[in-house]
Amino acid sequence: MKTYQGSEIRNVAVVGHAQSGKTSLISALLHAAKMTPTQGRVSEGSAVTAYDDEEIARGTTMSNAVAFAEWQGVKINFVDTPGFHMFSHEARAALLPVEAACVVVNAQHGIEPVTERVWRYAEEANIPRFVVINQMDHPKAGGGGGLSALIDDLHERWGRNCVPVQMPISDAQGFHGVVDLVTMEAFHYTPNGDGRGKITGEIPASIAQQAKEAHEALVELVAEGKDELMEEYFAEGTIPEQHLITALHEAIREDRIFPVLFASGGTNVATDHLLDFIKVYAPSPTERTPVPVKTAAMQAVAANGNGGDAVAGGGVSFRKVEDGEPAALVVFKTMSDPFAGRITFFKVVSGVVKSDATLENYTRRGQERFAHLSVMQGRKAVEVAELHAGDLGAVAKLRETLTGDTLGAKGGDIQVELAPLPEAAMTYAIEPKSRADEDKLAPAIHKLMEEDLLIRFFRDPQTNEFLIAGAGQPHIESIVSRLKKRYHAEVTLKAPKVPYRESIRGKAEGHGRHKKQSGGHGQFGDCKVRMEPMPRGGGFVFANEIFGGSIPRQFVPAVEKGIVESAARGYLAGYPVVDFKATVYDGSYHDVDSNEMSFKVAGRLAFRKCMEQAKPCLLEPIMKVEIEAPDEFAGTLMGDLNSRRGRVQGMESKGRTTVINAEVPMAEMLTYGTLLTSMTQGKGSYRMEMHHYDVVPQLVAEKILANAKRPVDEDEE
Repeated sequence: MKTYQGSEIRNVAVVGHAQSGKTSLISALLHAAKMTPTQGRVSEGSAVTAYDDEEIARGTTMSNAVAFAEWQGVKINFVDTPGFHMFSHEARAALLPVEAACVVVNAQHGIEPVTERVWRYAEEANIPRFVVINQMDHPKAGGGGGLSALIDDLHERWGRNCVPVQMPISDAQGFHGVVDLVTMEAFHYTPNGDGRGKITGEIPASIAQQAKEAHEALVELVAEGKDELMEEYFAEGTIPEQHLITALHEAIREDRIFPVLFASGGTNVATDHLLDFIKVYAPSPTERTPVPVKTAAMQAVAANGNGGDAVAGGGVSFRKVEDGEPAALVVFKTMSDPFAGRITFFKVVSGVVKSDATLENYTRRGQERFAHLSVMQGRKAVEVAELHAGDLGAVAKLRETLTGDTLGAKGGDIQVELAPLPEAAMTYAIEPKSRADEDKLAPAIHKLMEEDLLIRFFRDPQTNEFLIAGAGQPHIESIVSRLKKRYHAEVTLKAPKVPYRESIRGKAEGHGRHKKQSGGHGQFGDCKVRMEPMPRGGGFVFANEIFGGSIPRQFVPAVEKGIVESAARGYLAGYPVVDFKATVYDGSYHDVDSNEMSFKVAGRLAFRKCMEQAKPCLLEPIMKVEIEAPDEFAGTLMGDLNSRRGRVQGMESKGRTTVINAEVPMAEMLTYGTLLTSMTQGKGSYRMEMHHYDVVPQLVAEKILANAKRPVDEDEE
């Protein structure tokens, strides 16, 4: 395979809502570039970037995948991303290694909630965007208002800088071509062909006037950004084609214009023209701004809290994406392959990485040998001799390197940071079906955690249950399915547990006295404890107000330990007691019979006595929820949130989409994903994260306590 310089590389993340046809579009682009002998189909499980068994079974992308096309002397790296809202963190991560985002919009449904979300992600990451209206072959392309209404919606949501650079050619036979509004040439295609169009030059008479007006609107918008172009435009009434191409490229790179194109991935129409567009107009890695990095000195300053913002760039330096800099790369994805083992995907930030090179892992302080350097075509690895600055590559069987690590030449010591991940929103208990499954479970889940950084796996110290946390129910179900299919570890997925807590609302004093005589040395511990509530989130505070030696100093920590142990077991329903202060202020001891164990038991007894009087209450986790759905469903969603004890914090209108921000108890959101799909006909999405704990209302608390078993301390008398 040819070696490509940074200026000959284009890295593009293909993002958009689920079912907008991203994976099919990439398959069509690869076929048009003759990278595949036939066009892969998602429905047949042959799409290049949909190779995971679980993705094929569900018919939807759940993790990022990489493919490349060699097109007229340029290498285009595509990163296919999920469009389902619960996997949108993957789409956000895909923006790290790219210089442009291809925002795919379903021609029938228009802009959908996840489309809005990934647009914001790209905006935050300062990534140039271009819009592809896909599935133009659909009979209802353009929706009820036609394509003009769809373009108006783009303007309303993302500004008039969303400007068409093409015009679709459709007639009774369907969508079969496009007009290039820069060169004013028409391209005609054979649907379900090889994706290569024929230039006819003549624009169909039915759209000639529209094309002329659209060309003038494009020229005017491009000219607005540059004074010299405005002068040329006013002097000549237009801009010469070559000047227009150069100016449009600059405007896209500088985020001043967001071009709109039309295509059909399913029938492979206008895909070669999309490849041409990416080659000519998408920025190369060497054209974009240098990559922000943190050096070892900056990380040390930040860690010590000694004014990290005073360091150049607020604690951030910049590394130019060019071959002349020291070799450095950042890992943006890890995949576990049953045959090749762990495959590490990376972007070369600077320098040249060669096969069999040994690089230092700056994050984990180890050495890694890059044997069999490759570029990925879906699951297939294509070996290369070297990769230049800006390129995407992969290598198998690194020992320690994981997603987010930065590697490079010895002594470089920099760190490229990934986008922050959201918190896991839902937790389920899982139980291995057999002892053999239990042995396989932990290693298998840890391999999945290397692939998906949002997965959390831990054991509940109270119940000793295995818990797994993820973005939502479908996310966790996909994890369980992969455990079975890939690692042959079968588990039972239990109903999610709500992590309730207990606390107190009043002050109380308790006397704990433990006395036991059974021949020989006895046991004696006596303490008096005062308890009072702390602000929500205040945790546990222990204070010692013993004066005069009523309890020897060495026994006070034992009292604290007894209180902590009892608080962990709970009082009302077995949930940990939090947000309280315990003060030991008096007591007594015996010269012979007193010991640490006796005072620990006395502390537990005093805690119980205090809890009886301190107005104990249940606390429940409150989730911060953001719901996006078309305007017509806003009333239904608001009513549903009120029925779930939710508190709406605000509403925001974004074009035809309403964004509702609310705080809702976790117990009311456990099955919300399925119900939201039903209420919004699959057009709504939501995300949630833990926000705070609040007191459970009395009627709800009574129901919870009726089904709970009150913990009994063996030391209670």
